[in-house]
Amino acid sequence: MTPPPVAPPLPGPVLLTQGWHDVAFLHWALPPEAVEHLLPTGTRPDVLNGVTYAGIVAFGVTGTRLLGTVPVGSFTEVNVRLYSVDDDGRRGVVFLSMDADSAHNVAAARLLAGLPYAWSDASVRRAADGTVGYACRRRRPRDRVSGGVWVRPGARKSEQTDPDVFVTARWGLHTRHLGATHWVRIAHRPWELHHATLVAAHGCSALLTAAGLPDPREPPSSVLWAPGAVASVAYGGRVRTAG
Repeated sequence: MTPPPVAPPLPGPVLLTQGWHDVAFLHWALPPEAVEHLLPTGTRPDVLNGVTYAGIVAFGVTGTRLLGTVPVGSFTEVNVRLYSVDDDGRRGVVFLSMDADSAHNVAAARLLAGLPYAWSDASVRRAADGTVGYACRRRRPRDRVSGGVWVRPGARKSEQTDPDVFVTARWGLHTRHLGATHWVRIAHRPWELHHATLVAAHGCSALLTAAGLPDPREPPSSVLWAPGAVASVAYGGRVRTAG
């Protein structure tokens, strides 16, 4: 089953807004049993046609505002993520790592939401030939993981496949924080997905294995790109857990 292609209404007040631009999606298919131990309590791997996916998603962030009014800056993000579902059928994202080049946004997200942000040197840039490059390098001396990709966006997709929708139409995230698993809702207009070619890559295996995933040893099975979206975030409540 795939998530709905259009975001449902948010369940409460908007806590955060962000603009995302030049979004690259790289995905590898994996058996669900390879990742289930990495998911927070109360969730399990979401599956499509017997497999789940691990993703590296990179993009620029602009216009971040708390409560619609407080500006908190722009940055580049490179994240490693999995796809989850809970007992209420809510399909979301679980972030295993999130590299960003904004120290105060990293600190706030870790403190307030328990998200696994790391302060990194991160960048997104567009070359004269239209290719878009993304790179990150963690600043902590004990965790010098780095990676980068160059993607060439192609034509807009006239139709989105089930795997396209499965890995991009995610209207929330599951996160473990302060002893509980929480559901955080996200809404934005549907992605304008484009075909994309992976021109070059380095360190993808390092980013994935540092997050606890198996080394894929193969190129990604899916490469997509989108010009961007403006996202709104609201709190969705605690996730029910057994017992």
